[in-house]
Amino acid sequence: MKVIYNTLFIFALFLFGACSSNSDKKEIPSIGFIDFVEDATLAQAKKGFIDALAANGFSDQKSTLKINYKNAQGDQPTLLQAIDLMVSKKPDLIASNTTLATINAVQRSKGIPVFMMVAPRPDIAGLTDKSGNAPANLFGTFETLDYIDTSAALVNALFPSAKTVGTIYSQSELQSVDALNRLKKVCALKGIEVIAIPVTNSSETQLITQSLLNKNIDVFFALPDNVIFSSFETIVKSCNDKHIPILTSEAGLVSRGALASFGADMYQWGYQSGLQAATYLKDKNNKTLKPEIVNVRLKVMNTSVAHNFNIQPDSSFTTVQ
Repeated sequence: MKVIYNTLFIFALFLFGACSSNSDKKEIPSIGFIDFVEDATLAQAKKGFIDALAANGFSDQKSTLKINYKNAQGDQPTLLQAIDLMVSKKPDLIASNTTLATINAVQRSKGIPVFMMVAPRPDIAGLTDKSGNAPANLFGTFETLDYIDTSAALVNALFPSAKTVGTIYSQSELQSVDALNRLKKVCALKGIEVIAIPVTNSSETQLITQSLLNKNIDVFFALPDNVIFSSFETIVKSCNDKHIPILTSEAGLVSRGALASFGADMYQWGYQSGLQAATYLKDKNNKTLKPEIVNVRLKVMNTSVAHNFNIQPDSSFTTVQ
């Protein structure tokens, strides 16, 4: 009988220890990361976001974080399905890369915090209510249209004789249409005409760009547009064949062949949003968080491209090759 009691006692201790061990074990947080398109420029923002989390102790590689990554490959139905699947897994937060990903994630997340990047201010994205308030579950980092003014000023600064700026844009992308309207306004003040042709998807880029170049534009301006991002190398080749310089508001496009830009540093944009996400994951408290404007903008020039146009960057530019 004594042996039985001792066995039961030891078994009880074992169960208590197991339960105590399980209760002491920290649950690994999980996040969903949704990209709208596959793109080297947007990938910089994703890397920045993940690096910021890792710097704060949340790493998928070190098993201190679970990341469920989805890329919609530029397809709207796929985007919606990916977000719904993420929501069903009940992650601690969702990271959204680009405007369409942010809008749909906020609308379909059922209150799960969404940390945006490469997206405009909530009101510009049409996400605020009648009182101008952003959704309660929207956080991360946004950009305004103010940087378009300075990036458009590069046209005059680098090509003072330019009279015509050409671009392509997606009519379905709000940030692209808003940026185009701002570009037209700024250029009109300087007596520069803007010729813009709509494009539906990246398969049309080459044909549409060549049509635009046949209108004898002086400069191509690359807007913040997912079609431009995903098919930029096609645009660069067409412009190079016609010896037309490319200016842009997107710093990440300069290393891919644009001449110069003034705009948000994509890596830092993602990093800034990642820092917010890390703050939230530490205590699941979002009371001190709110959407904030991107804090790192850069003037960047590609020295190899600049050489082709006999341009020497001044000290205000960060240079890449």
